[in-house]
Amino acid sequence: MSTHEVVVIGGGFGGIASALRLRALGHRVTLIERNAHLGGRAQSLQIDGYKHDTGPTVITAPYLFDELFALFGERRADHIEFKALDTWYRFIFADGDRFDYGGTPEQIEREIVRVSAADLSGYRALVAHSKRLYEKAYEQLGDVPFNRLSTMIRQVPALARLRADQSVWQLVSKHIKSDKLRQAFSIQPLLVGGNPFDTTSIYTLIHYLERAHGVYFAMGGTQALVEALHGLLQRAGVEILTQMTVRKIHVQQRLVTAIETVSDDLFKPDSVVFNGDPMHLYDTMIERKAQTTSIRMKHKSAKLSMGLYVMFFGTKKSYPEVAHHTIWMGSRYKELLDDIFNRKILPEDFSLYIHRPTATDPTFAPPGHDSFYVLAPVPHLGSGIDWKEEGPKLQARIIAALSQTILPGLQDNIAATHAMTPEDFRSDYLSYQGTGFSLAPIFTQSAWFRFHNHVEGIENLYLAGAGTHPGAGLPGVLTSAKVIERLFKDSSIQKAA
Repeated sequence: MSTHEVVVIGGGFGGIASALRLRALGHRVTLIERNAHLGGRAQSLQIDGYKHDTGPTVITAPYLFDELFALFGERRADHIEFKALDTWYRFIFADGDRFDYGGTPEQIEREIVRVSAADLSGYRALVAHSKRLYEKAYEQLGDVPFNRLSTMIRQVPALARLRADQSVWQLVSKHIKSDKLRQAFSIQPLLVGGNPFDTTSIYTLIHYLERAHGVYFAMGGTQALVEALHGLLQRAGVEILTQMTVRKIHVQQRLVTAIETVSDDLFKPDSVVFNGDPMHLYDTMIERKAQTTSIRMKHKSAKLSMGLYVMFFGTKKSYPEVAHHTIWMGSRYKELLDDIFNRKILPEDFSLYIHRPTATDPTFAPPGHDSFYVLAPVPHLGSGIDWKEEGPKLQARIIAALSQTILPGLQDNIAATHAMTPEDFRSDYLSYQGTGFSLAPIFTQSAWFRFHNHVEGIENLYLAGAGTHPGAGLPGVLTSAKVIERLFKDSSIQKAA
């Protein structure tokens, strides 16, 4: 094994994957997590017999997890089951109509014909374009470091041909005429923190990613997946330290010289991987004099993702007609997103993502009951919203709306409620302004324009996670660890090892 010591700060999926990949290269690795359990935002709640995942619930690129186990000669399937979902997402529209998205191409096309037969050929064209984006931006460039401007310049002609300058909404609208289907096929940027009307159309590659690999649920929940990875880390020889928060990263002469925790512990590794919000990193953890002008400019001009309001609850009855993943659309779309992202006000109405894991895994609730979480996009803390006052009001509005629509009788059957607001994302995960996904995925904050995986001006500091290349979402953060791996392989570190 190498004598090179690496500390990975942040035990979310990007940090876990980075620790495993660097350990497989032969380095000595320590993984530090501020929560009691690994997983970062992927924690688990147990409330009065109901279980809830707090973080990501959709697995769209299972091979990325398979690769981590294969690094050490193991099979992921021997440690955790990924169950394929037939219906990936059920969309419920304001008029009560629904659109079940997922399954085979034939199933999807039958649903499209039912909603808007005139859009079938346009949908096929959209998928073809999504495939070209997937092949270029995901397969070819996803794990390529974008630390050099020349790397970006070489890709400009191809990205221009693929109309990466357009927004997701513009590209979808070019092919789809039905307003309902336009909403359904442009909603994906919200799953990674972006407004479909601003997010680069590169993110329409998600359509083909889902088709190529399917949509899965980790049986036992996302925290069960984290526990399986925790075991792999231990077997691989990674040192794991939990309930330890890093306060400061000391830099001298372009090198990290020490990592200081809030309990005054000091680590002096050879290299550091930071898997957290880079906005927080550069705001509070590294002195400004150690930051390049480029970093300071990106920080100052950054456009952030939205915040999240998440309500967890159980029900004393089951709702078998509700799909595992349901997207409940309000009557407004563009105007609602404009309120959240641009005007930064908390509107009276909302659209919701509803997670019902008991549709697939009944262990999440007592027999005959259901477990839910409901997620509403909201403005981040830069809005000045008082969540102690507004949180309970929003919760009451959501319960009332669901009681009147897809969860009849909810007001009489709801149990064990708990909520998280952007305030909790800031305090629990050190998320700058309480955002759900760090930087918004607009074109001018993608690839080279995003915070670099190899930090400018600091030779032994690297970034993984949602705020760096390639971006948010499980495929993005797991792939950021592959970028770290490539940077180490191409460096003098690996040659010395």
